[in-house]
Amino acid sequence: MGLLTPVAVRMGAIPWLPRFLPQIVWCDKLLHRVTRGRVTVLDLAGLPNLYLTVRGRKTGIERTTPLLCVPDGETILIAGSYFGGPKTPLWVGNLRAADGEATIELRRERLRVHATQLTGDDRASAWRTMLATWPNYAKYEQRTERTIPVFRLARVS
Repeated sequence: MGLLTPVAVRMGAIPWLPRFLPQIVWCDKLLHRVTRGRVTVLDLAGLPNLYLTVRGRKTGIERTTPLLCVPDGETILIAGSYFGGPKTPLWVGNLRAADGEATIELRRERLRVHATQLTGDDRASAWRTMLATWPNYAKYEQRTERTIPVFRLARVS
């Protein structure tokens, strides 16, 4: 947790924030590019994060998305929350179509990973772990009627 994490948690709970997600992502990508991968918006907030790159299911073009992540032992957890918006993020469909094959950038290191979507007790356990890092996931779950998908990323050697 960083100095600004409590502020980020309060901001992340604002119900109208999802409307500005495209602008937030644009700013994050700009900051990431300008600092050559050293700083992201989530870094400033003191939160763990990564850049997920997965091939588009329709275009075949690789797409990169900044995401909050939760380290869990040797793996990493991510959620397709979209701030509790009604639609599932596009990267989720792309990740499913790619059979979990993806690349992440984590602390300036690029890694090949395999993503497994969690269900049942595995998802519930992972969700509790994620709530400890980002309590707003509970608010996002209340805002939407969809089940927020949770993935476990494991490094591919």
